[in-house]
Amino acid sequence: MTRKKAALLGAGMAALLVVGGVAAAAIVLLTGGKELPYKTQAQMRDAMPAMAAAELERRGVTLAGPLTCDGVPGWTEQRLRVSCTGTTADKKPVEVLGSGQMETQDSFYTILVDGRPLVENAACIGNGCREGESG
Repeated sequence: MTRKKAALLGAGMAALLVVGGVAAAAIVLLTGGKELPYKTQAQMRDAMPAMAAAELERRGVTLAGPLTCDGVPGWTEQRLRVSCTGTTADKKPVEVLGSGQMETQDSFYTILVDGRPLVENAACIGNGCREGESG
């Protein structure tokens, strides 16, 4: 390979990397860099008990046992909706509501303990939340 061909190939690769970087930046700007951690209603329903328990533990609330979760009537493949219930160690009712929008990749979580909001419309709960995401 000649120097000229190598230089052209290098310039082409550099241009490709710049275009790829611009495309990646555009995706992050359009989506806000967020991505739902689950792709289906079943995945969300299965993940919610552990996510909510971790968030409650982080806030000093101990559960008497595992949360029970079900889909909320009206959920669709594009609009995920889950509700979980349980009891604290000191016998207060716990309700966790979670939603996810596939189109926007937004998620929202609310946790009520004894009817009072502990978390309201947080983008993330539990372990693995980035700075500023949890309620």
